[in-house]
Amino acid sequence: MPWEIEFLNWLQTIHNPILDRFMVGITYLGSGGILWIVIALALLFSKRYRSWGIVLAASLIGCLVIGNLMLKPLVARVRPYDVTGFEQLLIGKLSDYSFPSGHTLASFASATVLVAMNRKWGIAALIMATLISFSRMYLYVHFPTDVLAGFVIGVMIALLCVKFIKPRIPEKWRGE
Repeated sequence: MPWEIEFLNWLQTIHNPILDRFMVGITYLGSGGILWIVIALALLFSKRYRSWGIVLAASLIGCLVIGNLMLKPLVARVRPYDVTGFEQLLIGKLSDYSFPSGHTLASFASATVLVAMNRKWGIAALIMATLISFSRMYLYVHFPTDVLAGFVIGVMIALLCVKFIKPRIPEKWRGE
């Protein structure tokens, strides 16, 4: 969509060295879902929050399967820089498809689980998820609709996991 390219090009006008470094760092926190995987592992090793670790891990697996393994190859949307020929990337070109944003999927699925678990942690996670998602557009690797779809699908996956997986976790694993 033309408005998406216009928006991404406008984002290029706000670049500066400090913001560039910050956005690259933020996007790397979300790469491979590593930040969220570490949080899920920490929760899994905590007796008090183990059941939430299970829900978070299930959400991340759901995001991987639905987003990266199913939707990306099905939709096969190329990256913005492939459409426009934009060459001034701050990170390397990516080999997979653009839709939906996997960073956004994992980030908002995780933030949604963390909001359900603990409002304070959840708010911090929502801020981080928003920054990670914005960084993907700032870095010209995702269209706004990739990020929007990642947000919607990620939240839906997390809500389904909270509703259907959490109540079925055996009592001995709950630790609550």
